[in-house]
Amino acid sequence: MSGGTGEGTRAVRAGLPDPVKYEPTLPGPVFAAHFHLPGEPTGPYTYGRDNNPTWTHLERAIGELEAPGEAVETVTFASGMAAISAVLFSQLKAGDAVVLPDDGYQALPLVREQLEAYGIEVRTAPTGGDAQLAVLAGARLLWIESPSNPGLDVCDIRRLVRAAHDADALVAVDNTLATPLGQRPLDLGADFSVASDTKGTTGHGDILLGHVTCRDPERAAGVRRWRKVVGAIPGPMEAWLAHRSLATLQLRSERQCANAMALAEALGGREDVTGLRYPGLPTDPSHKIASQQMRRFGSVVSFVLPDREHAERFLDALRLVDDATSFGGVRSSAERRGRWGGDAVPEGFIRLSAGAEDEDDLVADVLGALDEAAH
Repeated sequence: MSGGTGEGTRAVRAGLPDPVKYEPTLPGPVFAAHFHLPGEPTGPYTYGRDNNPTWTHLERAIGELEAPGEAVETVTFASGMAAISAVLFSQLKAGDAVVLPDDGYQALPLVREQLEAYGIEVRTAPTGGDAQLAVLAGARLLWIESPSNPGLDVCDIRRLVRAAHDADALVAVDNTLATPLGQRPLDLGADFSVASDTKGTTGHGDILLGHVTCRDPERAAGVRRWRKVVGAIPGPMEAWLAHRSLATLQLRSERQCANAMALAEALGGREDVTGLRYPGLPTDPSHKIASQQMRRFGSVVSFVLPDREHAERFLDALRLVDDATSFGGVRSSAERRGRWGGDAVPEGFIRLSAGAEDEDDLVADVLGALDEAAH
């Protein structure tokens, strides 16, 4: 699809095959472990662990959103962690060094343990202040998470990419919080754009999925080979549901980002709320650089309540917001992140993901819950 069309049009039309009379616009999921394969196996579909027509449509669709009008390759996975692992373990070998954020997704420390067990040096630094630059020298791969999860810090992706490439390092960006409609890492120079599509990309909280997109066919082949080796493949039903869900991505993003901004503005006036972070707020420490590289600021707001008990009372008082660990869905969710023990956050730290509810209803619910929690 042409890169000149609007993003709503792209989301609705992305990855659809050419129309065929009497055929559905989006073909149904193909459930097949094997395919008819007489003679030499030269066709695109041979065995269900290697490829599937339903993946093909979805991967084309995601590629059209990641880099409109450009030739890119996308590889889909069974989960976001499968996508993250595929980049790290397909591009690194014993003796290499990798730079990870120390304030990133909660499972990264588990990945670090495995990387180190394979003889890979792991260095870490915070996302904010472009601190990863200080430990970049000699690294093979720089892993960026911007905005970071759950702290919502932002780094200057262009600056880090330039420094990494000058040092002959590859760059991967975890774009889960932003989605391709909020930020395009490949346009900012990254070699890999990675995301957990479990979150905002599919947006309904009913699919586990991830993807990796890159311009370099050789890099994509390495990632695809890793998927084949470990078998971290998406199910055809999940892939089909994800493609169907992409059609509403622009509509969902508009509503959820607007709700997140409204919540952030409302929370900014509360004396019981500290540490408020949302890159879209003009007062946020990351706003200046975020507005230079993001087109939308995401659905997630984070803040701190006085203590664990106060936070639990707040969550219990919510009526329109689910207490759940994921984010990016059409139904708002929130949680006290400290309950998992893996993030360096205060006991009263709240990550709140704005859904697609009516703005007034959502803001009233959150403010009402805060009032109830204060007594």
